[in-house]
Amino acid sequence: MNGLRERGFARYGAEQLGIVPTGSTARDLAGIREVFTSLPPDPYAPGTNRFRRYSHAVYLPWKDELSWIPGTPDPVHGTVTDFSQGDDDPAHPRTGRVLPGIPEALRGNALLLRLLRWDIDQVLSLKDLGRRPLWAGVHLIKLGVDHLGQDAVSSPDCLHQDGGSASTFTFAHLISRTNVTGGQNVIATPGSAGLKPEDPWTDIHARFTLTDPLDGYAVHDHKVSHYVGPVRAGSEPGPGERSILIIGIAPYVPQL
Repeated sequence: MNGLRERGFARYGAEQLGIVPTGSTARDLAGIREVFTSLPPDPYAPGTNRFRRYSHAVYLPWKDELSWIPGTPDPVHGTVTDFSQGDDDPAHPRTGRVLPGIPEALRGNALLLRLLRWDIDQVLSLKDLGRRPLWAGVHLIKLGVDHLGQDAVSSPDCLHQDGGSASTFTFAHLISRTNVTGGQNVIATPGSAGLKPEDPWTDIHARFTLTDPLDGYAVHDHKVSHYVGPVRAGSEPGPGERSILIIGIAPYVPQL
């Protein structure tokens, strides 16, 4: 992941992850996809055709121990989890939010845990964080459309940074993409945060579109801004979707 160290972002796929999506891994991937089929709508963005779940985990490097933080019981979603994207989210500045939690059954999915551990290993190889707990925010996000002419929009709908410390990293792993167009990723300079990619003063590093399962990218939050464009229904009959796993990792910050 030299690009992540030098440029603040990097691309990767199943080969770089060392994952062959066959056998038990294929079954685990199917299990993750199944959860995406029933994601609840984003409660903070009605009408955007965005669906999501979110939970926290903590990793202790000196024990090589990963633990999910229990969510708050909820009669509708099972559990809910506090979520804040920091002051850098123009759509919800300084706003605490509560999102539906990741189902308990999925938290033990071997592929999900393997992806989470791989992301943590990249951060530990870049930063001397072996004596601090690491905080991981695990986000399931689906942009889904039902028919031609319908858009699904990510949040925030502009180039942005996720906030947090200078050791904050974000990893994205595509789970599935069917019958949609669009969804282009854009990586730009930190000074481009708040702008749209088409703005003439935006300073863009890269544009790309994730297409295959486990295609992905990583960003060092303080070094770049990032964006994903809307998705639209493809040419085939029936619905379309872009489902992605987002994992944000940062040192745990004591509250005392």
